[in-house]
Amino acid sequence: MRTKNIFLKIILGLSLLIIFVGLVYGAFFIWKITNTENKINIKNENTVSFLDTFKNIVSPGKINLQGMDQGRINVLLLGIAGQGKPGRNLTDTIMIASFNTKTGQTALLSIPRDLFVEVPENNYTTKINTVYEYGLQTFPSDEENSMEPIKKVIENITSLDINYWVVMNFDGFQKAVDAIGGINITNEYDIFDPRYPGPNYSYETFELKKGFHHLDGATALKYARMRHNDPKSDFGRAKRQQQVMQAIKNKIFSTGTLLNPVAINQLLNTLGENVKTNIASSEFADFVALIKNLDTNNINNVVLDAWKKDSLLRGSQITGISALIPRVSNWSEIQELAQNIFDTNKIKRKREEIDKENATVVIINKSGNSIVSNRINKLLKENFGYKNVIALSTTGQKTERQTFVYDLTGGKKLFTLNELVEKLPAKASSSFNFSDKKSIGNITADLVLIIGEDLIPHYSLAEVDFKDYNEDSE
Repeated sequence: MRTKNIFLKIILGLSLLIIFVGLVYGAFFIWKITNTENKINIKNENTVSFLDTFKNIVSPGKINLQGMDQGRINVLLLGIAGQGKPGRNLTDTIMIASFNTKTGQTALLSIPRDLFVEVPENNYTTKINTVYEYGLQTFPSDEENSMEPIKKVIENITSLDINYWVVMNFDGFQKAVDAIGGINITNEYDIFDPRYPGPNYSYETFELKKGFHHLDGATALKYARMRHNDPKSDFGRAKRQQQVMQAIKNKIFSTGTLLNPVAINQLLNTLGENVKTNIASSEFADFVALIKNLDTNNINNVVLDAWKKDSLLRGSQITGISALIPRVSNWSEIQELAQNIFDTNKIKRKREEIDKENATVVIINKSGNSIVSNRINKLLKENFGYKNVIALSTTGQKTERQTFVYDLTGGKKLFTLNELVEKLPAKASSSFNFSDKKSIGNITADLVLIIGEDLIPHYSLAEVDFKDYNEDSE
């Protein structure tokens, strides 16, 4: 009996000790999160107390974040080199993470650093990877306003509302991966880069064989940044960055990390020192709950790329530099992709309807520029997949300022008509004049495209092939 009582006391003592340790760790965990929240948030007026964080974690209520009412939360993720590094404020990584709050889906849209953009309202054009730095120079003492230029550019090219943004430097990334004990990835092909950027503007060799690897922070950073000798150039790098992000998310929310006080302490210290965000401290717990519950098997990864039939970008020479621009004359295709990123089948179904219409499109070039006509002819045939495109000889044609597309079917080829109107772009009309009717003669046309001078600035830009682009961007 006495032995039994001693045994029960030992069990009770151990139970109380476990509970005490759990409470201490829980209190430490909540205090650390509270401290980190207030460090990384740029809005000091929204600092939260230990009790606020405790309440949000222990008894979480309904998630209340910007974008919830619309069913979608968009977060702009920027990766920079940071202080003491070459190009310290150039954005090496530009990614939009979108969360469907109704279905639990996640989408990652990677935007290449060489995309040529205009900063709205500023009449300033540049490669997108310099826009964040431009904002810092324009608003040197205002962290919130300094993000407005890059935020406006992203919203302009995607038509998405950017609800939140996060900026992290390379040191923070490396230390965060080390804090959680590294990550697991599967490399799709052998990597050998003899010119990976090293310290003090030097180069070093980075090599990683094809297959499964456990990466520490330094290697994970190299894996995410490497682009020389990648067969897909920057687009391959963007895919690797998405892969690394998923691996980090899985590792952070694993039991081995969450129950490791040393790892949690190091991770939160790293975030506090190397991350800036407009996520309010009061929203932090909601974000943790949102990310924790994401379905990592239901992530749609999309990279904007060029030089493939279905690529939405193309390489071009602009003001003497190689850059990427939309293959059409506006951002309409990228906006359509961004809006439908959770269900890209909508775009495929529209493409199928256009194929069914099988419209005959006759091109009459009245721009006065043969390069423009040839480019649009190629775009319709090779990229859009139109089977019946007829480009007429336009020698001696009077030039027109505006591009028109005439519908001769009475609205029977609306999918094709709308594509030409939205993407080239062109103005739709049904009043086909006599001189143009005479130009097409006996040709049976469904749609007649009159190319005007308005398309010259975009479609006359010199093209850059994949090889030359890689050499120019090194």
